[in-house]
Amino acid sequence: MIAFNKYYNHFNLFSSILVIASLILLTFKGLNFGIDFKGGTLIELRSSDSKINVSSLRDKFTQMNLGDVSVKKFGNDTDFLIKFENKDNKKNVIEEIKANLENSYGNNFNFRRVENVGPKVSAELLKSGVIAISLSLAAMLFYIWIRFEWQFSLGAILALFHDVIVTLGVFSLFSFEINLSIIAAVLTIVGYSMNDTVVIFDRVRENLRKYSDIKIFELTNISINETLSRTIITSATTLLALLAIYFFGGEILKGFSLAMILGVVFGTYSSIYIANTVLVRLRVSQRTVLREDDNK
Repeated sequence: MIAFNKYYNHFNLFSSILVIASLILLTFKGLNFGIDFKGGTLIELRSSDSKINVSSLRDKFTQMNLGDVSVKKFGNDTDFLIKFENKDNKKNVIEEIKANLENSYGNNFNFRRVENVGPKVSAELLKSGVIAISLSLAAMLFYIWIRFEWQFSLGAILALFHDVIVTLGVFSLFSFEINLSIIAAVLTIVGYSMNDTVVIFDRVRENLRKYSDIKIFELTNISINETLSRTIITSATTLLALLAIYFFGGEILKGFSLAMILGVVFGTYSSIYIANTVLVRLRVSQRTVLREDDNK
């Protein structure tokens, strides 16, 4: 049996540092919002000249004074995804880009897709994203509050808060772009983290009813070990799929898959070292569970 409880204090300190650092980053550095949330233009280009690369295209777009410009490969080596702010709100910006590219590279580009997101629409998308995350958190917390005793609920809430904040902290630290797919990933992280925690909590509560002579410090460790095979199998298979998407899914899916990878890792970690530690700190006992059963 692995002695997870031996490291409760160490990992509590580690998690506290991670959360505080993440909150500082989110407060003072903020998040790097993509055009979905701050407005701008997205262009999908296909080049017929294999010599044209990301570096040369980025330099060319930078010279056009369009604001922040992002150029990435998209799919094939001759497909490019360009995002820029269009900070001066030029009306004929696409025609200007086509003319500039034709002067520099000839008629070698096919504009496969052009999308514009205005400031008003982007503000509404950001508001909708925040509302979606808030409502999902509220629904999860409402369920867990009804499903378990308040001590278990508090543990699940703190674990969930830890996973979301630390994941966003990593995105803030490395200035990874936040777009609608990242919001979808965060919502998925919320569900995944809660699922991991509930599985262990179910076993803890079951063991509390069974063993009256075992303290919660030891009982949480027993419960974690009893559900460990399920946790490892679920996390490992999920990570394998996400790693495949990250390395082979192209640039467009990297942000989403990275957020999910971080969420799975942090979710598995927090279900062991955050949620269960709360039960130990609050000295949950068999009496706690039996009292709640009597009230029901």
